[in-house]
Amino acid sequence: MTCRFLFWSASLTTHPEWDRLITSYVLSNCKRKVIGVTSNGRYAVAMSIEAVSAEPSSAYPTIAARAKAPRLGVTVVADLVDAIVRGDLPPGSSLPPEAVLCEQFGVSRTVIRESVKRIEEKGLVTVAQGRGTQVLTAESWNMVDATVLSALVANDATLGILDDLSDVRASLEGVIARDAAGRRTPEELERLREALVLMRDTIEDEKKFSAADVVFHATVGEMTANRLAVNLVNTLFGQARESARFHLHSQLDVTLDEHEQVFAAIEAGDPDAAEQRMRAHILDAWERRRPPSPRR
Repeated sequence: MTCRFLFWSASLTTHPEWDRLITSYVLSNCKRKVIGVTSNGRYAVAMSIEAVSAEPSSAYPTIAARAKAPRLGVTVVADLVDAIVRGDLPPGSSLPPEAVLCEQFGVSRTVIRESVKRIEEKGLVTVAQGRGTQVLTAESWNMVDATVLSALVANDATLGILDDLSDVRASLEGVIARDAAGRRTPEELERLREALVLMRDTIEDEKKFSAADVVFHATVGEMTANRLAVNLVNTLFGQARESARFHLHSQLDVTLDEHEQVFAAIEAGDPDAAEQRMRAHILDAWERRRPPSPRR
């Protein structure tokens, strides 16, 4: 059910200028009734509201993840992306009408329109004149977009996305380590050595050790001129770290030894060894912490 406002006036002049607006009124369950009257002595203005029929929202899948309430646009975007990635809105289907989305999310049409624009920019939907907003296949999605990648990881039943993510990250970090080995300076090597010492000092505390691990990789990233690779790794690794399935216990002594080998290759200025050892570390570390799950 939606509501339509009706306005009418009884004026003594052809083009009256209103002196004041209605400042208070009551909305009463969309029942037909006069809800506000004002007058400036020359004319009167009345406003009523009536119920009009609308297509029931129950005919469409519920996309809003939480109870209806005022919502920020970014949250609407996240829920729409999640619904598409999860398969609630399969490729070829259309998004529910704006009125239905407004009701589900508790936001204005403006927020819905802006949110649809955002997911169109991410490659999840296309807006076609006369056909509404249609969901596209996964091949069109921008999978390195933080919101899309987050939804993919969250709905990764077979861990296939995390497997792919680890493969891509291993390749990128291998390239970064290779570049670092070929251009390292004494000052950069000292910072990397300090990061490695921090890992040694925190090996008895897994949480602190993991934080030191992140510092080590970030320091290697600072030693390369390939900023694109570093940016992609930060995006991929950031999403992996947010997944609870990524944080299973790992063998810290083995992890430390792998980092020692990466450091030694970079210190020796051996690009081939640095790339090979970094790639092996990323892939082996994921295999050690990967939860039991059927592969795709």
